[in-house]
Amino acid sequence: MTDISAPRYRLVIFDLDGTLADSYPWFLQNLHSVLERFGLRRVDGHDIERLRGADPRDILAHLGVRRWKLPMIARHIRQLKSEHHAAIPLFPGVDKLLQALNARGIVTALVSSDAESNVRRALGSRNAELIEHYACSASMFGKAAKFRRVLRKAGVPPEEVLCIGDEIRDLEAARAVGAAFGAVSWGYTCAEALRKRAPDALFTSMGDILKTVWVGKTA
Repeated sequence: MTDISAPRYRLVIFDLDGTLADSYPWFLQNLHSVLERFGLRRVDGHDIERLRGADPRDILAHLGVRRWKLPMIARHIRQLKSEHHAAIPLFPGVDKLLQALNARGIVTALVSSDAESNVRRALGSRNAELIEHYACSASMFGKAAKFRRVLRKAGVPPEEVLCIGDEIRDLEAARAVGAAFGAVSWGYTCAEALRKRAPDALFTSMGDILKTVWVGKTA
């Protein structure tokens, strides 16, 4: 018997916040100032934990966010992040994961609601160079369109694509384009809420991602 290693997916599309970047603590520190600025409903610790398991539409309804306000809120948050980028580290293991995927010839992309300049700064120049495709400044429910753009540029069919993120809207966007979805357990949405929606994989470590993308088999 000869060991053969083969990629299960040719293209991996990452989210940034809550997936590669540990921005949730920063988000909590700035949440109330954002809510106050836009006249939204304040939340306490109990509300926050409950909302971590909620559908994004339910979150918007609970906070009293009208759809027309979303672009203004997104621009404000992007500006805040650009000012506070040094306070948002990458999760441990991101560097090694991206290097390992690159060494194995897996194409990587990043789709984010944040601005590309913020994304590249968060990753650092070395990691940013390892990612081939960027589709940033996605609207709240606009990731599916960004995924389709990346798939066209990469020339990879949906069945050979794995999207990785930490939110229910990431999962919905991946399914909308026919790609597999891997949920991370360390992000904004609680792991149990993601598990209930039956992702193709639920990752508890960066190492789990590489094992899922790269399959060892015998022949």
